[in-house]
Amino acid sequence: MAKRLAYSIIGRKDKSQVQLIQFHQSYSYEDFIEGFRPTENGFKLEKGLFYKICKKAESNPKEKFYLIIDEINRGNLSKIFGELLMLIESDKRGDELTLAYSELPFSVPSNLFIIGLMNTADRSLALVDYALRRRFAFYEVEPAFTKPEFKKYLINKNNINSDFVEQLCSKFNKVNSNIEEDLNRGFKIGHSYFVDKLKTDDLNNSYQNIIKYEIIPLLKEYWIDDEEKVKEYSDML
Repeated sequence: MAKRLAYSIIGRKDKSQVQLIQFHQSYSYEDFIEGFRPTENGFKLEKGLFYKICKKAESNPKEKFYLIIDEINRGNLSKIFGELLMLIESDKRGDELTLAYSELPFSVPSNLFIIGLMNTADRSLALVDYALRRRFAFYEVEPAFTKPEFKKYLINKNNINSDFVEQLCSKFNKVNSNIEEDLNRGFKIGHSYFVDKLKTDDLNNSYQNIIKYEIIPLLKEYWIDDEEKVKEYSDML
């Protein structure tokens, strides 16, 4: 979805202008911007992914470039961005700062855009800190069980019976409504569990497998100490 957004704004599907990366707890400034790496004869200063895509965008000012950061809230953002946290602001583009290792001037070009993805239901992680939050616009992606486009997708592309699709969406709308009431909307079950996973020649069995091996384990995680609630929603599905 993020790639499609980037390609639509660029105006064509050009993979050279879109870079995807995933943050994790061990990811650092040295990986992202620049840092010393061991070599056979000692250490060498290596440039990171963000530095390289900034320079690429800088050398092609008429084109738009996109950096998509998956799981953006899994990384230590202050540690990863360092002094460049200020430079990603829209009104600071083109301003220069001195990099920590090379001590060279560096700026973030205005034709580089950052799309961050995160799952707000992941309780093991902190949400994006305020320093980064105010540098981004936010868009919440809702489950598509209420959307006619999703129903058409299952019926037309996956050749699923329309009555089955209606029942599926109705069930998950009801469960998601209860989940939102019991927990919050960030915990609602998404539609991606059923994208290209239902088999038309074995529809009921493939549906049951998704419920049994993917949805119910998630419900058990949500209500780890409430078996009755898990059974109620499991039976409903």
